[in-house]
Parts: sequence; C-alpha cells; structure tokens
Amino acid sequence: MTHPLIVTIPIVPLGIVHCHAIVGPTSCILVDTGTPGSEHKIERALRKQGRGLRDVKLIIVTHAHTDHAGSAARLRELTGAPILAHAGDIDYYERRKEMTYCVTHAWGPLFLRSGLPTEPHRPFTPDLLLTDGASVDLRPYGADGTVRHTPGHTSGSLSVELASGDALVGDLIASGVLLGGVIRTGRAIRPPFEDDPATVSAQLLDLVDAGMTRFHMGHGGPLPAAEVRRHAATLKAAPPARRYGYRGADGVDGKRRLVELGD
Repeated sequence: MTHPLIVTIPIVPLGIVHCHAIVGPTSCILVDTGTPGSEHKIERALRKQGRGLRDVKLIIVTHAHTDHAGSAARLRELTGAPILAHAGDIDYYERRKEMTYCVTHAWGPLFLRSGLPTEPHRPFTPDLLLTDGASVDLRPYGADGTVRHTPGHTSGSLSVELASGDALVGDLIASGVLLGGVIRTGRAIRPPFEDDPATVSAQLLDLVDAGMTRFHMGHGGPLPAAEVRRHAATLKAAPPARRYGYRGADGVDGKRRLVELGD
C-alpha cells in the first residue's frame, strides 16, 4: 500500500486550530472535525486534493474537546462514514456530562471564560467505540496504519500511527506561541488543557520508540521525533494542573460560573 498524503486543514488561521485528512489513491480518512460548522472548510480542502466528502470512509475523533469533535455529527451525515472514537470520552460526545479542564498555562482560565473551548457541539454516539488495549487497522479504510488509545490529554484520547512514520496525535502535544502562531512553530509546548502530563509523556515516548518520525497535531506542528522526545522528558517533572469546570446557574444574573475544582 502506497504512503498516503497527509493534508492539514486550517480551521482557525495561523495554525491555531486544524484537523487532518489522510488521502489515499481512492479514499480518505478524516482525523478530527474542527469546531462546530467546520464542514465547509473541510470540504473545500478535500476538493483541492481532487476528493469530495463522499470519498471519506472513516472519521476519527481523537478526543471530545469541541475543536476536535465539533463537526463530527454533521460530517457523518454528509459523508456517510462511521465515526471512530474511544469509550473514555463517550459521556462528552453524547453530552451527558460536562467536561472539566486541567489548565496548563496562566492564560487558561481566561481562555475558558471566552467561551471558545466550551462551545457546544451536536451530541453523537460513535459508530466504532475503541476500548482500552484495543486498536483498529486502517487498511480497510485505505491507509496503512492503526489507531490506538493514547490517554493523558483526556481519558479517551486516540492517536493514529501510519506505516510512513507519521503520527496524528490530536492534542497530546502542541507547538508555537499561543498555539500554532507564526514563530517557534518547531518548538513543542503543552496544549491549553492536559489531564495527566506523566501519562502524556509515556504515550509520546511510546510513539517515538515505535518508530514514529513526524508528529501532526491539532495546534501547530508538525514536529520531528527528536523534539517530541525532548518535550516528553520535560513532562515527567510537570506539576499537576489546576482543574476548572462550570457550575450551574446561580446568582441574580442566572449565569453559569467557571470555578476551580478540588481533588
């Protein structure tokens, strides 16, 4: 099987948010779906490669944050392709629970208060639900590779490993200034939210040790394996992040409140 083309699809300019398409000779796989309403951007990007939405054979959602899962339900309707995700994030895909966020940067609470990370997406139930220890062979969908569970960013995070040495890892890692940006794009950073840095470190090192040489991510990138290894080593000493979440409407204005949560 020939090596596929990996297409970066801009969702927010300057590399701040993007998703990817793995384009093969006759079909393609989407890896993440952008924010709600991103289906037209994705369709335009596919057309530039001579593909259409009906050429999509699989939609992989790496985790349940809205900038990755936001357009999944609509894209399933438009493509007819099944959605693959992990059971660890199922409550958030189905909108049965509200996510909490472990912030990694000082500007994290302000970012949350902007409302952008918590923009609601249409609930959906994945067609293919990966469980711990399981993997999915991508050859039936037109790519030589596998999808496996790589927790740490969220409990249900997934990564794609291709025979070409390319890894598509969602938000296990990010790069650039303020996510993507125009400077230091080759320097790895932590994403805005990260549940367990020690687990992320172990997963990144496993991917490098498995022979992955080029890492594609949702914010910035791509990055070479050496930079990923350097970043993974720093995560071993990273302090636990502060966890935030929203609480129900209270007070005279009836608005939900962003609060820091205890253990």
